[in-house]
Amino acid sequence: MKLNFKFFSNPDKNLFFLRKLKAIIEKVVQFSSFITFGILLYGIGYDINPVSYSILSFLFTLCLILIGLGYILKILLYEPKILVGRIILEFVLSLFLIGFSLLRWNVFGMEFSEGIMSFSRQFFLVNVLVVILFVIEASKLSLTINKLKASPTLVFILSFFLLILVGAGLLSLPHATTQGISFIDALFTATSAVCVTGLIVVDTAQDFTFFGQVTIMLLFQIGGLGMMTFTSFFGFFFKGSFSLENQLFIRDYINENNVSEVYSTLLKIVFFTILTEAIAALLIYHFTDSSMFASRGDHLFFAAFHAISAFCNAGFSTLSNGLYESGFREAYHMHLVLAGAIVLGGIGFPVVINYYSYLKHVLVGGTKKLLGIDTYKHVPRVTNISTRLSLYTTGILLVVGIVSYAVFERNGTLDGLSTYGKFVTSIFGAVTPRTAGFNTVDMGALTVPTILIYLILMWIGASPGSTGGGLKTSTFAVAILNTFSIASGKKRVEIFFRQISQETIRKAFAVISLSFLVIGGGIFAVMLFNPELHLIDVTFEIFSAFSTVGLSLGITSQLSTMSKIVVMLCMFMGRVGTLTLLIALVRKAGEQRYKFPEENVFIT
Repeated sequence: MKLNFKFFSNPDKNLFFLRKLKAIIEKVVQFSSFITFGILLYGIGYDINPVSYSILSFLFTLCLILIGLGYILKILLYEPKILVGRIILEFVLSLFLIGFSLLRWNVFGMEFSEGIMSFSRQFFLVNVLVVILFVIEASKLSLTINKLKASPTLVFILSFFLLILVGAGLLSLPHATTQGISFIDALFTATSAVCVTGLIVVDTAQDFTFFGQVTIMLLFQIGGLGMMTFTSFFGFFFKGSFSLENQLFIRDYINENNVSEVYSTLLKIVFFTILTEAIAALLIYHFTDSSMFASRGDHLFFAAFHAISAFCNAGFSTLSNGLYESGFREAYHMHLVLAGAIVLGGIGFPVVINYYSYLKHVLVGGTKKLLGIDTYKHVPRVTNISTRLSLYTTGILLVVGIVSYAVFERNGTLDGLSTYGKFVTSIFGAVTPRTAGFNTVDMGALTVPTILIYLILMWIGASPGSTGGGLKTSTFAVAILNTFSIASGKKRVEIFFRQISQETIRKAFAVISLSFLVIGGGIFAVMLFNPELHLIDVTFEIFSAFSTVGLSLGITSQLSTMSKIVVMLCMFMGRVGTLTLLIALVRKAGEQRYKFPEENVFIT
């Protein structure tokens, strides 16, 4: 309910004043949240002397009070259309922040014990709230990015680049690592996390502290969803409205053609992500032995870290040897859970949303028919051709991968395993090169045919609009269909009683050509900077980097600084897309009002 404040007798002046007041309150809350987050990071990342600690603690608490008061004032000035749930949430949050801050002042007289700016259990909830407040305010700020008049493609690329730089800065903090880290290694790790790759030059389990591991987890969570998708959801929810300009700007990131469905699609993406990761984390926790962990907290963090890593196809692990670690390599139930999360993350959000709409229509229509409310209305073509191509291609590649792994590794990595172990390992061995990056076997023991199959599977990668990378299943499918169409003498590419447009075919072959150029250039550059490495190992590394897989034959830590930069570029281009990058860099041609005479080029 909105209170009718009347500071001026003139309604226009009153409305103008209230808008200015709301804007000032928004800025105060925004800057206060940024300051508290900065102080928190400083307190976590560095050792602080007592004098600085007292000053920062005072400023930290003062900003918390300002945020709490700001939320209360915003509630009083809200429009009636604001969601009641949002008002209750912000009111409780403001009371908690003010109450906590005043309690600290009254009871301890501004003497803050260690923990107010650390991940200690005593102040864990407050620290989490500070991080959440920062994400909310930064997300609302990101909605104004369209005012820069930059193309969505360029903003998409720059958002990943900015997140990588921020991640590298956080991982460079003294308390993020156990023994320090060079900036190039921090940048490599951040790039690998944001691009959901999983290649590492330092041991995630041993060389990073809990803060460092949490930072890596957040980086691949945001990187998997996409920076703009992540911030747009929170920005809209807490800002309360989307301008038409915002919706037009954001729809390109989530593959939603219907402008009115932008927020609904964002909600479905975030909900599906959280639900899948939560279920996967619970199952991982259930299927792992608690005796392998020092505490229940470590066990829960392990489950959450690997669930998010699997769904985001990141391939990061808190185990030094990955899932091949002793005590985990035979946790086959957990392997199946991870494989399921990898497939769901790599199948693509458009596919999930498409089938959600289909199932919703069937369930609602069927229920109405059973209850006699209405007759069932059939809706044709609920699943589009892109969805069906992605789904069919994914299924075929999984079957080919499972059979190939079982055949080529029967006397290799599968030797000595139980029947169930061979079955699960074969499934996992077919899933993990599809941009996932986990390993449950010794990668150095793989046979050459398996490595070659892995190169193909890594190159194809996941589906479009997913958390994974690679060429994409639909691109590969269109190229294969076009090849068979030419061979059979057809002048059109047809599938599922539909004709694929020429623009789609041109894009598919452009992406394939660019992928070979990047991969070939990457292999050449790494062999130039590290000539002592074997060609097969370097080839595998570059394919893995470009397809954001994360599997390696063990040479990542041996790469020189220049080779690391090359691999980082491959990861970045593989994540944002080579064609996307080219479109952002090349100036668009105007409308072509002419046409040259057409000739054929001799091709065999």
